[in-house]
Amino acid sequence: MKSGLSIGFIFLLFFIINCTKKEMTTVDVGEDTKAHYDTTAIDSFSVGATSVDIVRKIKMSSKKYQDSIKEAAARQIEEKRIKDELEKENKKKLEEEKKKNEENSAKKITGSTQTITTE
Repeated sequence: MKSGLSIGFIFLLFFIINCTKKEMTTVDVGEDTKAHYDTTAIDSFSVGATSVDIVRKIKMSSKKYQDSIKEAAARQIEEKRIKDELEKENKKKLEEEKKKNEENSAKKITGSTQTITTE
């Protein structure tokens, strides 16, 4: 019985080992021997090495930032110009209304003095 159990154990062990074996694959190393790095010319492990993608993003973001600052400044200047024009127009309208009111009040005063003198 011990020999049957040990034979079964050996077959089980042999089966597990055969199932876990992986096939070796051949790799053609001759095609791509050049390493593609995404870092600047500084040693990639030294302090100050920055990824090319990150450097590009920083430059793009700073360009976008500068453009947005210029755009915001231009927008503020335009808004100020429009505001000044509106204030000038409002002042002109107020002055015209004041003149009309003065003329109307002057006509009323002269009209009321004429009616008093005719009585």
